[in-house]
Amino acid sequence: MDREQKTAVVDELATELKDATAIFAVDYRGISVPQAAELRAGLRDADTRFRIVKNRLTLRAADEAGTDGLKDFLSGPTALALVKGDAALAAKTINRLGSEWELLEYKGGMMDGEALDGDSFVAIARLPGRDALNAQLAGIVASPLTGLVRGLGSMIQGLALQLGQIAEQGLVTGEAPPEEEAPADPEPAESPEETSEEEAPEGEDAGQGDAAETSEGDQDIGEEPATDDTEQDESGDEQTSDESDENKEDAS
Repeated sequence: MDREQKTAVVDELATELKDATAIFAVDYRGISVPQAAELRAGLRDADTRFRIVKNRLTLRAADEAGTDGLKDFLSGPTALALVKGDAALAAKTINRLGSEWELLEYKGGMMDGEALDGDSFVAIARLPGRDALNAQLAGIVASPLTGLVRGLGSMIQGLALQLGQIAEQGLVTGEAPPEEEAPADPEPAESPEETSEEEAPEGEDAGQGDAAETSEGDQDIGEEPATDDTEQDESGDEQTSDESDENKEDAS
């Protein structure tokens, strides 16, 4: 590799170091070509590139990118996992395959510009991937929204039913419902005064006739009608007979 090629590699690696959200440095000793291919395929799903570069060139790239924290891990065979996507999925892939192969010892790294030790790396590897976290978050957010949508759907359905009933009555289109025929006015009744005036004579005659019939009926039963008029008639008859007797004596 000539000077120009080395310079191109340093510039390319420095650019990738700047763009990476996380950088994992691992010891790749003992890894085979098929294993390296499987590792790269797994990391590709996390938008991560696995690169093996000489430490001397990596040091120059770290100086150029401003990632001086990587210099402490650039001793011995060192490979870099440059993460642009899902850091948890990249850490999970490296940790899983490293445990199966008993390879890929984690040496150190950086995440969001901060140093990342071995314990933090393992903790990140145990986290669910970004897609799983997004699904869980979507479920949490959608849960109250689902209830809200159902409630709004019920309200809209009830409103539609009410509007349908109103439309059947012709109130929505502006047509008023048919008016019911008003009942005919009742004929004016005769006033009590007119009725009493017209029927009064008949009532008086009827009353006198009933009184006469009642008195005659009482006489037939045998009761003595002791009235003042009868006594006056008897006294009057006695006086008349006395006067006639006196007149006869004067004439004789």
